[in-house]
Amino acid sequence: MAAFGTCFMPEMALSTFDGDGWSQPVQVAADQISLHPAAHVLHYSSTCFEGLKAFRHDDGSVNIFRMEANIARLIQSSQLLALPKVTPELLEEMIVNIVKKYVTDVPEPPGSMYIRPTHIGTEPSIGKAASPSLTSMLYVLLSPVGDYFSGGIRPLRLLLEEHGSRCAAHMGMVKSGGNYASALQPIMQARASVNADQVLFCPGGDVQETGAANFLLIDGDEIITKALDSSFLHGITRDSILTIARDMGMKVSERELSVDELIERASKPETEAALSGTAAVLTPVGTLIRDGKDYRVGIGTQGPTTEKLRKALNAIQWGQTADKHGWLTKVS
Repeated sequence: MAAFGTCFMPEMALSTFDGDGWSQPVQVAADQISLHPAAHVLHYSSTCFEGLKAFRHDDGSVNIFRMEANIARLIQSSQLLALPKVTPELLEEMIVNIVKKYVTDVPEPPGSMYIRPTHIGTEPSIGKAASPSLTSMLYVLLSPVGDYFSGGIRPLRLLLEEHGSRCAAHMGMVKSGGNYASALQPIMQARASVNADQVLFCPGGDVQETGAANFLLIDGDEIITKALDSSFLHGITRDSILTIARDMGMKVSERELSVDELIERASKPETEAALSGTAAVLTPVGTLIRDGKDYRVGIGTQGPTTEKLRKALNAIQWGQTADKHGWLTKVS
């Protein structure tokens, strides 16, 4: 497969809001859109998106994982960015129909069809820095992707950033391009200075999230992760993993976690840490870097609980175990 997220289906679903209502969704070429150079999104970052996947099961059917949750989050992001309101019925129609069009292109597990709904402000006005776009565009791209771990699972190195934040605190729960852009320079600097893979943002010592994923600490039979608030993204994979952990009888603690407690717990051999996200599900964390010093997490490799949780989630996505939470939407 090509590098993750670089190969796209020839067509995408598209609808536009003209200030009064949404157009009938159409399927158009996926390699271009038409925007005025003064479009609101290009100047004032009125953009949000989602990432979800469709999976092929052994019986040949194709199922989208947690579509309703992703739709709800895009609607929430649109509202927080003051973009025109998107109805769940419209977005569901667009997602399902474009996936059906390319249902034969959905890879076999561990591959999948990555789905990227995107909502952008299109009003041509450079005088609306403090006002929302009255028009917008909604489109859904498809990208067939292979196994995220095709080169083997490698525990990550995370630099603990205790001063800066990933984004403005009131914007953390919005899945917006600007949040990722603001984390890019700290991530690049961490790679160059301490050979870190990612930055774990911990403003004021409060462990939050990395530039592109939620953080989970696993101490024995307990998972510890920050309680939901507006400062960080409410990950759907995070929620899925926590639900599965509860089903397994694990203790789930959604609470404040300080850097000092994190370092202390990481020193125990049975401790594990992981990043959760749509692309990698759960990626193990082997090393934390604080003030130029490396701190090994547990034994420094992927732990058994991280592996067990990832396999349990994959089993639901791939149709190998019962979907008792109703997370799958069958499209063919």
